[in-house]
Amino acid sequence: MRELSEQELVRRQKLEEISKVCNPYPEKYVKTHSLKSARLLQDGTNNVRIAGRIIFMRKMGKLSFIRIRDIEADMQLEIKVDMVGEERYQFFKKQFDVGDFIGAEGEIFTTQTGEKTLRVSSFEFLGKALRPLPDKFHGLNDTELKYRQRYVDLISNEESRKVFLGRSKLYAFIHKYLGENGFLEVETPILQTAVCGAAAKPFYTHHNALDMDCNLRIAPETYLKQCIAAGYDRVYEIAKCFRNEGMDTQHLQEFTQVEWYASYWNFEDNIVFYQNFIRSLLTELVGTTTIEYQGHTLDFGKENWDRINYVEEMRKVLGFDFLSVDEPEKLKNKIVENGLFSMADLEDYKSISQIIDFVYKKKIRENIVQPTIMYNYPAMLIPLARRNDCDDRIIDVFQVVACGTELCKAYSELVNPITQRKTFEDQLKAKAQGDDETMDLDENFMLAMEQGMPPISGLGFGIDRLMMIIFNQPSIRDVVLFPMMRPENENRNEK
Repeated sequence: MRELSEQELVRRQKLEEISKVCNPYPEKYVKTHSLKSARLLQDGTNNVRIAGRIIFMRKMGKLSFIRIRDIEADMQLEIKVDMVGEERYQFFKKQFDVGDFIGAEGEIFTTQTGEKTLRVSSFEFLGKALRPLPDKFHGLNDTELKYRQRYVDLISNEESRKVFLGRSKLYAFIHKYLGENGFLEVETPILQTAVCGAAAKPFYTHHNALDMDCNLRIAPETYLKQCIAAGYDRVYEIAKCFRNEGMDTQHLQEFTQVEWYASYWNFEDNIVFYQNFIRSLLTELVGTTTIEYQGHTLDFGKENWDRINYVEEMRKVLGFDFLSVDEPEKLKNKIVENGLFSMADLEDYKSISQIIDFVYKKKIRENIVQPTIMYNYPAMLIPLARRNDCDDRIIDVFQVVACGTELCKAYSELVNPITQRKTFEDQLKAKAQGDDETMDLDENFMLAMEQGMPPISGLGFGIDRLMMIIFNQPSIRDVVLFPMMRPENENRNEK
């Protein structure tokens, strides 16, 4: 049992005293305004009822000021003994603490210092906080504790409130923007029977009722394409995805991904659409298309973003035509011979696609700062993308990269079922070589493809990573409300 602090003991004693007067956890309270809307009212507006958590108190003899807060705003309350009566005023002074909830009714006025305030005529106790807020209300200084106790972080940290209010606005914008452009939202399964849609390690689980093993979704791609086959012209999903991989500042095993697919588009159409989407999104959320991220000024407002041809740039980096190499060991040897990496650096990468992706990320991607369109990818990297008509070793793919971070991936979709089956078979060969991030041969998806699909282009992006860029946050955990954490150790539990 955790030992209670002196403040916690005092608050529990107050809880007993409050219980003698009223229910310290009442059923409801009827508000007339949110704090945000109350701050916009004209002076003299009466019978205003607001509520919130107390974040500051200045108790005096016959006049006290408190500040209350909700997720969007805060507001000052003036409590005077001649307005609420001696008995109620003493109850307030003795029993209310910072962190408690209060409901108040009164008249709006503006103080001499320009502070919009509610002159309280009556109030109600709405909830006792048994634990104090962080000292001096400067917020949580322990980063790990911020992630574990996000509710305290949001109460006390203006920056965190800005980020997560922005995330809610981002969701609303996505629905609005895509809806206005003819996209329909759908839901696809999280529990699946084939690992498909991305190169990633899955989580596995067991379906007891059907007595079969399943995997958690790593991407919604194949199901959204089935919707296109069914007749949806444009479709999208905001999808929780799960990849059983390492954790760092840009990766969590559970993340939120947006994918959209449009019939009759190619990847160039998606480039134009995504650029307009990002410009509109930034204007909506932060009021500008030029943002600061980790010491860099990023300009998303340019009409034409920089472009880099992936295959050509990799040829320059490697010093040879890597597309002609068909054995992982041969590729590793040539890379080592050219002095780019040691064999130890490449040891963990088993397939050609893994090796190429590693070199790209280390030698090209991490050096890109301004928003840049990477295009013309080698076909072995993405089995679901359309092969280029001029060279089937290349796929019609693009990614947007900024500050070394991948912001989206999109391509002209592979809709030829004969070619698709072969690419899935190539994935099985890579799996046999030891690549555990390959896709399964999804026969249900193949059935839909054989039924016939129109030309398609799709795009996917992670909301979490985009939030990091927009709100200049150093870690993906800073933009996820409740990130997965290691279990707290015994010592921490005692604090």
